[in-house]
Amino acid sequence: MPSLLYCKNCKVYTLDKTCSKCKEKTVSKNPPRFSPQDHYGKYRRKLKKLQNGE
Repeated sequence: MPSLLYCKNCKVYTLDKTCSKCKEKTVSKNPPRFSPQDHYGKYRRKLKKLQNGE
């Protein structure tokens, strides 16, 4: 079953890997699964800090 994808440029939802309007790559809007043993949490928090410019 394909997942719902989102184009950040056009702000539209699609099932395709690329947007049919602007031909940009689409991203998944599904949140990551929660796990008490979050093996990559340290890296996600570090990446978030870098993206926010903190």
